[in-house]
Amino acid sequence: MSHSPPSTAPSGTGNLAAYGLLGLPLAFMALPLYVHLPNVYASRYGLSLATLGGVLLLARLFDAFTDPWLGRLGDRLFARSPRHVLMAGAFAAVLLVLGMGLLFFPPWLRPGEPWVLLVVLMLTSLAFSLLAITHQSWGARLGGDEVQRTRIVAWREGAGLLGVVLASVLPSWLGWGPWLAVFTLALAMGVWAWSCSTPPPREPRPAQMPAQGDLFHPWRHAPFRRLMAVFVLSGMASAVPATLVLFFIQDRLQAPAQEPLFLASYFVAAALSMPIWMRTVARWGLARCWLAGMLLAVAVFVWAASLSVGDVIGFVGVCVLSGLALGADLALPGALLAGMIAERGDRGQREGAYFGWWNLASKLNLALAAGLALPLLELLGYRPGTTSSEGLQALTLAYAVLPCTLKLLAAAGLYLAFVRPLPSSPSPFAEAP
Repeated sequence: MSHSPPSTAPSGTGNLAAYGLLGLPLAFMALPLYVHLPNVYASRYGLSLATLGGVLLLARLFDAFTDPWLGRLGDRLFARSPRHVLMAGAFAAVLLVLGMGLLFFPPWLRPGEPWVLLVVLMLTSLAFSLLAITHQSWGARLGGDEVQRTRIVAWREGAGLLGVVLASVLPSWLGWGPWLAVFTLALAMGVWAWSCSTPPPREPRPAQMPAQGDLFHPWRHAPFRRLMAVFVLSGMASAVPATLVLFFIQDRLQAPAQEPLFLASYFVAAALSMPIWMRTVARWGLARCWLAGMLLAVAVFVWAASLSVGDVIGFVGVCVLSGLALGADLALPGALLAGMIAERGDRGQREGAYFGWWNLASKLNLALAAGLALPLLELLGYRPGTTSSEGLQALTLAYAVLPCTLKLLAAAGLYLAFVRPLPSSPSPFAEAP
């Protein structure tokens, strides 16, 4: 097994903050792009739900399955120089601002031409994915030990959580015009700060790189396949309650007025948990900390299953503790993947290929969660607004019990693959014999 040399990139707080700041505008635009856009086109422009659903499905499938190719493009840009990566990132940022402006202030007002919406949405998603993948790859190339890799990811994801909180309140407070202005300013600052951060060290190039098959190179390694299986199961376990949380608040708790309190408690707790997870990684290691976060999530959703009408304080507690578990899901898996890339000897060469597939899995998690949870709810007899005990029990099963099952499967996979020592191997990333 080949090992990459230790990183020599500066790891000071200023450098990590400059790198991580771009996570804020990327998360800031993700919520409107994936959550608000359908409502805007249905309510403002009268686009039928069937047509809108078809457009969004095609656009999101295109977005997910182009990520591995964008990852390979990112690797080629890194092979030239960090300057080429930053130039591509600046170009993608310009396309992002243009695309978001056209999506929320379209010059076309004829819903009979949804193909225009589809084309603009695809181009905007491409720009977003290219910027996100190259940014993640840059962080992975900085290298370092487990604590350092966790700090890198935590700065990026912590800024992203702040972006999610801002994106959840600004449209209703200021409207979409000021939102676009804030997004443009934040994106410009993020790209500028990224360009000011110290670039990752150049890794020695191999004498010959394979001309074909680089796109599927990560899948040839059993550790990556094991990590992806755990990541997908854990991600689905988090995406199911995210898909159903508003139904749970409105119908099970009957507390729709408290939605801002619940969501703010969740995201703020996740952001504040980042320093806690960074400290625990130094003592327990990445895999054990992630396992602890999974088990905490299971315990929290067992508690959530016991809540009923009016349990506002109890659900605030659920939001705070599940936000703490979310911090582990955000900061630790990406750092674990970066360590695996270095252990495999692929650092400085193929980060884009790995993170392209990683982002595809992240996007498919949301689609799979909706495709699994919503039909299951309907099959079990739940309808939005119901007060029947059977319907509310079905909602509780889908919101709390199903995620616990998926999370326990992910925890078992993580323990067997990366926590329990492998025979005759000092590394959890070793290939199975």
